[in-house]
Order: sequence, then structure tokens, then C-alpha cells
Amino acid sequence: MSVHRPPMVTIVPLAEQHLNAILEIEVEAYPEPWSRGMFYDELRNNHSHFFVALDGVGAVAGYMGFWLVLDEAHITSVAVRAESRGRGIGRELLSFLLNRAQEAGARMATLEVRESNAAAQALYAAFGFEPVGRRKGYYPTTNEDAILMLKEFVDIKA
Repeated sequence: MSVHRPPMVTIVPLAEQHLNAILEIEVEAYPEPWSRGMFYDELRNNHSHFFVALDGVGAVAGYMGFWLVLDEAHITSVAVRAESRGRGIGRELLSFLLNRAQEAGARMATLEVRESNAAAQALYAAFGFEPVGRRKGYYPTTNEDAILMLKEFVDIKA
């Protein structure tokens, strides 16, 4: 018998009041962090679907977003606050996001991940993403390659 445990976070759409917390996580997580303006643009972009994970006291523990382009959900950002990593929050966000993408009409999801980020690659692989390409020098600060990963959604209606 499996034990159902409650979600560790509450996932809500990104709102302007989350931007300061998002920017703190962004700087901590990425050598090339997005700016406030870039996140603010996501709030106004009809193709953008961004969500934050709130912990038990309502603090932002992580965030994730995708752009819906035709039938593709292109995952643009995935980050969890350093002190919240290793608790399954990234897994909860990714599961939520993939479900939301399918509900929005996506038939596949794509993303780029740093070649050196084995933990993220393992998470994505656990959700059915497969490496399908490489983008040479994709990350300008480190000149690191990105691994392009793809997940095709199973059409259960077929």
C-alpha cells in the first residue's frame, strides 16, 4: 500500500509580487540570470506560462515556465531556491508544468540544459525527456554547450 503524501508546495501563476523572490533565485541559480524586465515581459506574453512554488509559509521556493508555440511547450526556466533543493520541489513543478502544457494543447516539450548539469538532466530523463541535440556554446558566460531534450506526449485518444 502506498502512502500519499501532500504536496510540499502550492503552485500558483507568476504574479508581479513574486518578482523580487524570483530574481534572487535567478541570480543564485544561473550565471546568465534573466532581468526583472524579462520576467515582467513574461507576465504580459500570451504564449508564456510561468508558475511559482510557494512553501508552507508562502515564500517562493522555486519557479518554472514555458512558452506554448503551436503544439510545442518550450520550457524556458526551471529553478529552485538553493536551500530548498533536494526536497522534490523541482519534481513537483515539472510534473505540474507538463500537465499544464498538455492541457494547453502541447504535443511535445523541449528544453535546453547545461551539459554539466547532471542533476537536471537526470530529473528530465525521469520524466521521459531524451537528448536530441546539442547547442554549441549556448551559454555565453561559460561558453558551455546545451543539451537539447525532447519529450513527446502520448496521445491517449489515438
